[in-house]
Order: sequence, then C-alpha cells, then structure tokens
Amino acid sequence: MILNQLKWGDSSASKVHLFRSEARNVTALSIPIVATQLGQISNGFIDVMMVGRLGPPELAGVALGNATYFLFALIGIGVLLAVGPLVSQAYGAKQHDPIGRTVRQAIWLATLLSLPVLLIMWNARIPWTVMQQDPSTIAYAEGYLRAAMWGFLPFMWFNGLRNFVEAIGRPLPVTIIIVAGILLNIFANYALMFGHFGFPRLGLIGTGWSTSIVHWFMFAAIASYVSTQTPYRSYGVLRKLRTPDLSYFRELLRVGLPIGGSIGLEVTLFSATAFLIGTFGAVPIAAHQIAIQCAAITYMVPLGIGLATSVRVGQNIGAKDPTAAALSGYTGIGLAFLFMTCTALLFLFAPTWITSIYIDIHDPENVDTALQVISLLGIAAIFQLFDGVQATALGALRGLKDTKFPMILGFIAYWLIGMPTGLGLGFGLQWGPEGFWWGLVVGLFAASILFCMRFYRMTNRHSAVVPSFKQYSNDR
Repeated sequence: MILNQLKWGDSSASKVHLFRSEARNVTALSIPIVATQLGQISNGFIDVMMVGRLGPPELAGVALGNATYFLFALIGIGVLLAVGPLVSQAYGAKQHDPIGRTVRQAIWLATLLSLPVLLIMWNARIPWTVMQQDPSTIAYAEGYLRAAMWGFLPFMWFNGLRNFVEAIGRPLPVTIIIVAGILLNIFANYALMFGHFGFPRLGLIGTGWSTSIVHWFMFAAIASYVSTQTPYRSYGVLRKLRTPDLSYFRELLRVGLPIGGSIGLEVTLFSATAFLIGTFGAVPIAAHQIAIQCAAITYMVPLGIGLATSVRVGQNIGAKDPTAAALSGYTGIGLAFLFMTCTALLFLFAPTWITSIYIDIHDPENVDTALQVISLLGIAAIFQLFDGVQATALGALRGLKDTKFPMILGFIAYWLIGMPTGLGLGFGLQWGPEGFWWGLVVGLFAASILFCMRFYRMTNRHSAVVPSFKQYSNDR
C-alpha cells in the first residue's frame, strides 16, 4: 500500500520524499477548501460593511442578528462534519453503498436540526431581552433575523452536500458555488437594502432576505451538481431519500454530536471572553473585536487544512493503511504550523499597519484603541501557533472518527485550563484584556498538546492492529 515504506529503517531521503508527496496532496486539497472557508465568512463581512452605510443602529442590529444566526449555524455545521470521515473512509475502502446512505441521512439530520433552531430564531427577542440588549438594537436584529432565518435550512442542506463533495477529494465545485454566492449577496444587498433595479427599499431587513436568497441559491447549485455530474450522481443521494435509515442516522449522530459540542465549547469560550473584556469599557472591547477579527481570518487557513487532513486521514484509514493516515495527519499539522508562523511574524512585526486597516490611527480619538489593538496582536502572535496546531490535529482525529473523547479534552483545555487562567490574570492579577488573551493562549496550547497526543496514540493503536473497514466503523 502507498506509504507503507515509512519505517524506522528507511533512509532519511525516502522519508523526506514521502512527506513532500503528502504535503502536495494535502495542499492541493486544502487550497479550494480554504477558499471556501474564507468565502463563507466573507458574506457576513460584506453584510456588516454594507449595512454600515445605513447607520450605527442598523449596524448594531445586524451584528446581534448575525451573531445569533451563526452561533447556531456553526454548531449545526459541526454536527454535519460527521459526513466527512464517514464518506472518506467508505471511499477509501471502495464501498459505494455506504456513501449514498450516509449523505441521504445527512439531509434528514440537517432538517431535524433546523426545525427547533427556526423556532428559537423567530422568538430571539426573548433571550436578547433577558441579556439586557438595547431595545432599538433588538428591534433591528429581530427584523433582520426573521428574514434571514428562512435560509437556515438550505444552508444546512448545503453543508451536508458540501462535506460529501469534499470527502471524495473534489472540493473545487464548492469553492465556485461560494464565490457565485458572494457575488449574488453583493447584488441582492444593493438591490434590496437601497431599493435599486426596481426592488423596494427594505433597509436592514433587505440584508436578511439577501442572506436567505443566497443560501437557497447555494443549495440549489450544489444539489443540481451532485444530481447531474460524475461521479456524484451515481450515489443517488437526492433520488433515494425515502425515510430515515436509523443505523446510519445513529452513526452520524454518534460522530457528529461531539464535533458540534467541541465547536460549541470553543465558540462559547471566545464569546465569554469578549463579554468579560467588555466589563473593562468600550475601548478594550473595540480593540478585542479588531484583534479577534484578524485572528479569525487567519484561522480559516488551518481550519481548511484541518478539513483536508480529515479527508486524507479518513481515506487512508478506509484503505486500511494507518501508516499513511498518520503521515497525512502529521503533514497537515506541520503545514498549519508553518502558515501560522508566518502570520504570527506579521502580527508581531506589523501590528500598526494591521491596526490602520480598521481604524484611523492618526485620529487622536483612536489612540487608546490603537495601542490596545497593538498590544493584543503581540499576544495573538503566540496565539496563532497553537490555534493552528489544535485545529488541524482535531481535524486529523475526525478523520479517524474519534470525536467523543476529543470533545472532553477540549472541555478540559478551554474551560478547566484556559478560562480559569484568563480570570486569574485578567481580574486576579489585574492584567485586564491582555490577561484574558493570555488565558486563550494557555487554553489553546493545552488543546494542541492534548489533541496531538491523542492522535499519536490512536494512530499507533491502528498500526498495531489494522481492522477492516467494517470493524473500524463499528468501533466505539
């Protein structure tokens, strides 16, 4: 089998050749996936940028509504990521039937996940009021969310099919659909927000309807693609939906719920950190938002590499080649670390330039905010390294369908190590926002160590005893 020659007795030149070969494979798969990740966050960025022309109240409304929408979207997307390892392992094992059955159950799962979320979104005013949000902000956010929510279900369907397409190693079509969606979003925002091309002027609500239109378009495009193009149409994922297949449905839940839980733990850690930093005043929270936005953009690259690594690991495990799976995982982790080292150097040596992208650093009113951003970006330079490693190592574990125990490890790293450290430094030692950022660094460092150790242990276990695909699929 491919890469089975990676033994301790091999020459260094042979090992280097194998790593270079796998690095090319992971990179080729990662590039369109990274572009897709950047494209998905671009729609939210575009919405905020264009709504800014309407005024501060509308901007606050879309920020609150968008944050609520994507909190549920990220958790749902996390659960549906289970499609990736299940399909990639079946694909690597050259088993046709499990692929189609898995994707069909993903459509059912996306539907069931969406129904309670739609109910929550329609009544989002209740939790917003409990959190004592500004009444005018709530009014604008409610109008936006009640329009955008109708695109949530097709967005979940899209992600289920997206994971299917990427899991068999062909992510470029998804990237093209995302780019088309971005262009449509710009046009629809312009038409519906400002009343151009004969459309009514809907203001902020127009942005919500634009989001729904874009998500329906993306689902229709990918559904049409997998129904008509080779090799996807041979799996008949939309022709044979029928009723839920409980055995495959349970397997999706078994693998997917911990992934959604892991994402929820990390998202809530960052949300709680933002809330706590907000207690220090307007300048610290503004600086935090700018710095975390920079980190979020660069994070899309290791996240994309992690998704590609998950596919490579899953395909090699399906082919009963744990040595190749291990190599794929370590290669992906190395590539993510290399990229994040570059961005860390950028944050460390060019923080003033980065800050100037967001605010006028020469305006006296912005001096305090700019200095705070520069301070946080210095910490983010270290933050970057561990964030990239933990994201990719977690992706490698997903390729092994190992999701439940990593969720527990994530809870330990984020909430039992990172958050207490942030509280101790931020409030206890009075380091302020910087203390909470050092807490994030410590939490992500712990996560990167724990996830890498888990991947090392799991790949060694599978190297000792190479099970069949069926045995591995039933391994709990």
